[in-house]
Amino acid sequence: MAARIVYTDLDGTMVGPHGSFWHTASRHLTGDPATALLDLHRAGIPLVLVSGRTFEQVVEAERIFAADGAIAELGATVAWDHGRSLHRLRGDFPEGFGDRTPMDAMAELGIVEQLIAAHPGRLEWHAPWHTTHETDALLRGRVDPLAVDAWLAERGAGWLTLKDNGAIPATSRMTLDEDPRPPRVFHLMPRGISKGAAIAWDLERRGLSPADAVAIGDSVSDLEMAPTVGRLFITANGAAVDGMAERLAAVPNVTVTDLPMGEGWTQAIRASL
Repeated sequence: MAARIVYTDLDGTMVGPHGSFWHTASRHLTGDPATALLDLHRAGIPLVLVSGRTFEQVVEAERIFAADGAIAELGATVAWDHGRSLHRLRGDFPEGFGDRTPMDAMAELGIVEQLIAAHPGRLEWHAPWHTTHETDALLRGRVDPLAVDAWLAERGAGWLTLKDNGAIPATSRMTLDEDPRPPRVFHLMPRGISKGAAIAWDLERRGLSPADAVAIGDSVSDLEMAPTVGRLFITANGAAVDGMAERLAAVPNVTVTDLPMGEGWTQAIRASL
């Protein structure tokens, strides 16, 4: 489909190993994503970055890639006009916490520390990148998000949910138990906040409909974009993750790219022009 706007995830999708726009998943140099981005700009099609990164990080990436907007912390903040204008989604965050951030509320409740203690060796802070998040607690490990959600509900914190944002390589800085499965990045955040909800709000602001939009991603959290766009592309690396095939089968407007990461992203952009 020809798109009037493209929403894209960053890590593992538009950028590859170590956040590089210039390397394939196999770490070979390529200029294809840059050429595709240039063609998208020349066609006058707005690009909006949609990421689990913080507001400041996504706005900086927006400037680098000459994007037309940024959605940060898995949908918590929608920004435009180079970050000068923004809208924050609250989801199911209880009104009783007033103007405090969800991270402030979680710190007051001690819920993250309790959750990590309940999963020794299987969950930890995604250090050092977790420190500046305001809406979500950024974690990494190997846990079942549905089981965690049930654990939260039992403790009166059912307004929170654990979202899977994709696999990452194991490194020496991690203190997780040995396991052949790659660890995953998780976002503990209020229910009702999602990339899809943020895209829906942004499309309405722009006077566009879901049929005008294409989204590109690589993780379970990116599947939440599907109902708010005409076509969702999932890069091959994301589709290869255990359990993803069953989830993809339930998404009628999804297309899996032939290639992973930036090469797959390039394929999705070409198909959207």
